[in-house]
Amino acid sequence: QVRLVESGGAMVQPGDTLRLSCVVSGINFRLYPMNWYRQSPGKLREWVAGISSDLRTNYTDSVKDRFTISRDNVRTRLYLQMNSLRPDDTAVYYCNVYHRGNQYWGQGTQVTVSS
Repeated sequence: QVRLVESGGAMVQPGDTLRLSCVVSGINFRLYPMNWYRQSPGKLREWVAGISSDLRTNYTDSVKDRFTISRDNVRTRLYLQMNSLRPDDTAVYYCNVYHRGNQYWGQGTQVTVSS
């Protein structure tokens, strides 16, 4: 079955850097666009970044020039490099794939940015 497992979340200070990882199994990873989403308390889950199978990337405006999405098709891993973190980046971060009519999510990893 499709499985996504995120890791790398932590509590950090404003301006710090984090790298999130997501290990993906159960699909032919290299063929699928992948996404990162996040959800803050009391807010809807929002799309953060996406990467296509041919490595085109897109970002929501609030993270452009600070976050970088990437993928390793050999290790079937998705990454999110987060620089210059801000308190409003605090959220649970999820990786996501749409496969055969279904959305799949990991369990999420908590990122807290606070001084």
